[in-house]
Amino acid sequence: MDYSKILNPEVLNIKPSGIRKFFDLAETMQEVISLGVGEPDFPTPWQIRKAGIKSLEESKTRYTSNWGLQALRETIASYMSRKYGLQYDPLHEILVTVGGSEAIDGCIRATVCPGDEVIIPQPSYVCYEPITLLAGGVPVIIETKAEDQFKLTPEALKAAITPKTKALILPYPCNPTGAIMEREDLEKIAAVLRDTNIIVISDEIYAELTFGGKTHVSIASLPGMAERTLVVNGFSKAFSMTGWRLGYACGPAEIVAQVTKIHQFAIMCAPTTSQYAAITAMTSCDDVVAEMVEEYDTRRRLIVDGFNKLGLTCRDPKGAFYAFPSIQKSGLSSEEFCQQLLEKKHVAVVPGTAFGQGGEGFIRASYCYSTEHIKEALKRISEFLNEL
Repeated sequence: MDYSKILNPEVLNIKPSGIRKFFDLAETMQEVISLGVGEPDFPTPWQIRKAGIKSLEESKTRYTSNWGLQALRETIASYMSRKYGLQYDPLHEILVTVGGSEAIDGCIRATVCPGDEVIIPQPSYVCYEPITLLAGGVPVIIETKAEDQFKLTPEALKAAITPKTKALILPYPCNPTGAIMEREDLEKIAAVLRDTNIIVISDEIYAELTFGGKTHVSIASLPGMAERTLVVNGFSKAFSMTGWRLGYACGPAEIVAQVTKIHQFAIMCAPTTSQYAAITAMTSCDDVVAEMVEEYDTRRRLIVDGFNKLGLTCRDPKGAFYAFPSIQKSGLSSEEFCQQLLEKKHVAVVPGTAFGQGGEGFIRASYCYSTEHIKEALKRISEFLNEL
């Protein structure tokens, strides 16, 4: 059987995730300290788990509406208004999905036609480019710079726009750089887009995880932007609900209805138990989330200070839970650095190139691990550098 004649060439040409590569390698080794995976180490808050258990005990295990439970969509609408000043009709402008990843996939597939260009700032999360390719779109990469704090600049955006531009991915707070876009930054981006037909797919999964007195601002909250913006968010990061697989997309009814068609035929509905639990997450867990964010902030300062003391220049990440230090002083490529660090010191981090070629010379280190875990990793990295 010649499988090369059976499989989709677009899928064959997509490289596996660079994040998973090093995580899978680490799992085969003993005594590995991993800073590789962006998954909260906190358990899902008890009140959320309790709500899920209660829904099971009450046999609430049937399909929900394709759109998701109405009670959850109403809760999401209230939450988005309370937190970010965004107003959405829960009946027509909110879709509950299987994680934020499905929401991103659906938003891209519903809007991007073959040949359409999608602007993607990088370094950024690994899924945007391959999903664009699978939709027949053309990724147009903007490499953000450390000297710009890895923010998307209006000048770079203007230079990337052509008559074929359909969409802009806005991945802030950013995985892997920890960069955020503040209101004044977003206003400059909005000014470039307002007189175009370009839509924005704003991935705001880390919206609750901002530090240093900064609070998240959604580009959809700026004048004239809600009509052209699809906001993607979810429960994995802020509420430590990765395995519950629940996210959502919010935006203009005309677009969300088409995203729902894709969801309807590919998925049916998001997990029912998770939806009931998510209502409690959004209504009863502000204090618990604040405590987790405070602990992340402690770890953030520890790891950033640690990298800088080692001579691995690390800018101050204002969002998400990743540090993105430069490893250029080592003389190694990002891939070589991570491979050798794992082999010699059993510390797993992710090469910056997993998030685009603009990540060369950097590594991503997650700080959603205990302070003891981080200190031991920094100790081993110090030994590794001294032995180079």
